[in-house]
Amino acid sequence: MARWLLVLALPPLVIVAWLIGYACSDISIRQFPLQFSLKHGSSLRSVARHLQAAGALNSPWHFEILARLRQDGARIQAGNYEITGNMTPYALLSMITSGDYRADRIKFIEGWTWAQIRSALDAHPGIRHETRGLTDAELMAHLEIDSPSPEGLFFPDTYYFAGGDSDSRILQRAYRVMQSQLATLWNARAEKLPLANPYQALILASIVEKETGRADERPLVAAVFINRLRISMKLQTDPTVIYGLGVQFDGNLRKRDLLTDGPYNTYTRTGLPPTPIAIPGYAALQATLNPPQANALYFVARGDGTSVFSSTLAEHERAVTKYQRRGNR
Repeated sequence: MARWLLVLALPPLVIVAWLIGYACSDISIRQFPLQFSLKHGSSLRSVARHLQAAGALNSPWHFEILARLRQDGARIQAGNYEITGNMTPYALLSMITSGDYRADRIKFIEGWTWAQIRSALDAHPGIRHETRGLTDAELMAHLEIDSPSPEGLFFPDTYYFAGGDSDSRILQRAYRVMQSQLATLWNARAEKLPLANPYQALILASIVEKETGRADERPLVAAVFINRLRISMKLQTDPTVIYGLGVQFDGNLRKRDLLTDGPYNTYTRTGLPPTPIAIPGYAALQATLNPPQANALYFVARGDGTSVFSSTLAEHERAVTKYQRRGNR
């Protein structure tokens, strides 16, 4: 307060001269680039002190006076900023009030589970955490998403955001993108698919995503599962069983795991599991909803990243004998 009274007591011309001189003087920055972050809801005073601590200001109260005289105190925008060369207080104020920030980002990878997405969000230092500690049910209610599970609902992509943006907003964006992509592909789907609705397509696409070893084989992998669904044949896919085991899975899928019934065991149950098992990418969604015409019902890994596709059990058994039972993995 005393500083403000002192400023107000000065003649207007002196104030203007001081303002111009200070605003146009270079800040003494020791090392470039200099990076700093401003959080949502920070007061002008706390921002000035933070800038001083980061090495971007010599005098926080001079900067505060400049901002107040320009009536810029309420216009400061949160974000991750970077100073790459000499800068004046006026230029610095313009930077943080115009939102000239360096966008932060987070990437969701095709095939990630919901647990991996949540872990990445919780660990990101630039994100404001609104959902940390919420149960899945509480989080879905918070996001206003009507679904039995968050699994598979968030499109894999790189999401750019201002520093301090919330995990809620990032998830809402990823959800909207997935819904948009899924709706577009569902409306352009092949005829007579054994899928009742877009959510079933999402479930199957997640399985295709996890079963794909090579991108060029993804359409045939999708065709195999579509063909199995058409004739009510069990999907018999390891990734669903692994997903059902959860934290109990130790990296080794055993015969007893395949024989133990559960909602995600596609060796003991016919049809799709109750939810997706991961986030499928666009290619997996496209392959699932527009699979090629093929008679294949089986596939087995050769051990070199490729697979052998077969239309009969006899052909499949020969491929299994050749590439797996002889230890040629």
